[in-house]
Amino acid sequence: MANTRSQVPKKRGDVVFSGLVTASGIAILVTLSAVATFLVVESLPALNPSAEIGNAPEGFWAYVAPLVFGTLLAAVLALIFATPLAIGIGLFISHYAPRRIASSLGYVIDLLAAIPSVVYGLWGIQVLAPAVQPIYQWLNENLGWIPLFVGPVSGTGRTILTVSFVLAIMILPIMSALAREIFLQTPKLNEEAALALGATRWEMIKLSVLPFARSGLLSSAMLGLGRAVGETMAVAMVLSPAAVITFALITPTNPSTIASTIALDFPEAAGLNVNALIAAGLVLFVITMAVNIAARGIITRHARKVAF
Repeated sequence: MANTRSQVPKKRGDVVFSGLVTASGIAILVTLSAVATFLVVESLPALNPSAEIGNAPEGFWAYVAPLVFGTLLAAVLALIFATPLAIGIGLFISHYAPRRIASSLGYVIDLLAAIPSVVYGLWGIQVLAPAVQPIYQWLNENLGWIPLFVGPVSGTGRTILTVSFVLAIMILPIMSALAREIFLQTPKLNEEAALALGATRWEMIKLSVLPFARSGLLSSAMLGLGRAVGETMAVAMVLSPAAVITFALITPTNPSTIASTIALDFPEAAGLNVNALIAAGLVLFVITMAVNIAARGIITRHARKVAF
C-alpha cells in the first residue's frame, strides 16, 4: 500500500503550488539576508573606533547608547501599561461579555490596529500631552522624591512617559486579540470541573484559564514589545528628544529612540553621519530580531504544551 501511494503521480497544480510556496520561503530568507548584508556593509565606517560622529565625537557606541536606552525604556513602559489592559479585555470578551457585545467589542479593538501611526502621533500631541501635563505636575509635587518623577516638569507634556502611553495603545490590539484567542483555547472540561467543585467564575479563571494561558500571554507580550521597539512616526511626533540616558519620565529632556532618530535625522545627514544612522538601524535590527526570535520560541513552546 505504501509503495502504491508513493507511485501516484503528482498533479500539475500541486507541483506549481509547492514551487510557489518554496519560492516564497526562499524569497523571504534572501530578502532578510540582503537587508542584513546592506546594514552591516554600510555600518562598517561608523563602527571604526577612530570614527568621529557629529553628535558624539567619542565614537559610535557613545552615540547609539542613549538611543538604545530610550528605545527599550519606551517599549518596556508601553508593555507595562498595555499588558494588564490586554489581559482584562481578553478575559472580558472571552468569559464575561454577552456574545453580541463580545463580538462587537472584539471588532472595535481589532480596528485600532488599522489606525495609522501618524494619527496616533497627532492625537498624542494635540490631546494626550496637554491632558497629562497637569498630572505630571501633581506627580512631581507629591512624588518628586522618586527618581522617576523628578523635575523640572515638561510644560508641553511631550515626554517619554507620554510616548509610552501612545505606544501602549498602539500595541493593545494585537496583545488583546492574542489574549482573547488564548483564553478561548482553555479546555472546557477544566473550566467546567472547577465550576462543578464550587469555584466562582474568578476562581475558575485563576485556577484554570490563567495557568493554561501563561506562556501564550508571555508570547503576546513579546510580540507587543517587538511592535513597540520599531515604532517610528508616533514617537518622532510626540517626543522632545535629547541624547541623554535618564530615568526621569516627566522632564523636557528625554532619551530618543533609534527609529525616530533615523526618521528625523536621515534627510539632513551626510558623510559619516549617514553610516552612523545605518549602524543604529543595524542595532535596532538586531534588537527586533532577538525579540521576535524569543517570541517565536515561546509560541512554539506553548503550541507543544497545548498539543500534549
